[in-house]
Amino acid sequence: MSTTPAEPRTGLPRGVLVLIGLAAAVVVIAGMRGIADLLAPAFLALVLTVLAHPLRRWLDRKMPSWMASAVCIAVVYVGIVLFALAVLVSVARFATLLPSYTDEFTQRLDDFTAWLSDVGVDQEQIDKIGSSFDLGALGGFIGDLLSELMGLVSNLFFILSLVLFMTVDGSSFPRQLERARAAKPAIVAAIEDFAHGTRRYLGVATVFGLIVAVLDSIALVILGVPLALTWGLLAFITNYIPNIGFVIGLIPPAILALLEGGPSLMIAVVAVYCVLNVVIQSVIQPKVVGDAVGLSTTLSFFSLVFWTWVIGPLGALLAIPLTLFAKALLVDADPDTRWLRPLISNKDEPVTEG
Repeated sequence: MSTTPAEPRTGLPRGVLVLIGLAAAVVVIAGMRGIADLLAPAFLALVLTVLAHPLRRWLDRKMPSWMASAVCIAVVYVGIVLFALAVLVSVARFATLLPSYTDEFTQRLDDFTAWLSDVGVDQEQIDKIGSSFDLGALGGFIGDLLSELMGLVSNLFFILSLVLFMTVDGSSFPRQLERARAAKPAIVAAIEDFAHGTRRYLGVATVFGLIVAVLDSIALVILGVPLALTWGLLAFITNYIPNIGFVIGLIPPAILALLEGGPSLMIAVVAVYCVLNVVIQSVIQPKVVGDAVGLSTTLSFFSLVFWTWVIGPLGALLAIPLTLFAKALLVDADPDTRWLRPLISNKDEPVTEG
């Protein structure tokens, strides 16, 4: 009795392919961490160029190409400088204001340790807790943060140079993209989806940031917190950080509220931020962003943690665009991996077989 021989297996087992893919991912991530100082500003320049492209396309219909490039470059340069100044001013004003509250800080600390003693906490533990609170240390931390931000600002020349070259090349890039579409239509479509998704995300984040900034500023003025407009500006900036940006924007006004009016004012500020910012930034905005760019809320939050770990502070601001770029290259551009799209999206997308 003869048996039909089994067909020889072609290629590597799936488990081996998975291990090779994971190993390659580790190498790529380690490489990105190694060049984070170059990668972060380069990708920021790319995002800014993508954001300015519709303006460039509109200007090309109104004026010569060189003039359109000059206008786009000027608009982007002004935006970068204003954004950097807003961050530096917010942190610097907080750092310079803190020393004037030394007496109030001491009083609040004495009240807190007295309360701990009243509820039966051991004196040795109270002394340890009291020594851990130091306004000077907080001021030093703010100063270190300011130095870190100045380091980021020092990359402005590199960013501005990249934006210049990318904007100039932007006049011919659409034509080159159309030529490439004939050979690799899926990859070109994925790149276009990345560009459209990035612009939609930044548009949504800007609108919600303005709403949050106005509401926070009005609330802080009513409560009597110093520098209310500055903290409203900070709330607008931190809105570009997905999910937890409001926590960063809350810290300075909450601390000043505690020093200015005691625990009751600090609780009022925290309550206002929780009502306004948590509802808008952590409930409504992630859902709108997910619907606009095709990323689930969980993936948006994970992208924040991941990209901040990989490329540093700019990774928090660029988390969503970076994830959209990775999605375009690894999922959208390959028909064999498009089945992943419904798993990482808030949208009901059809599953297509590769």
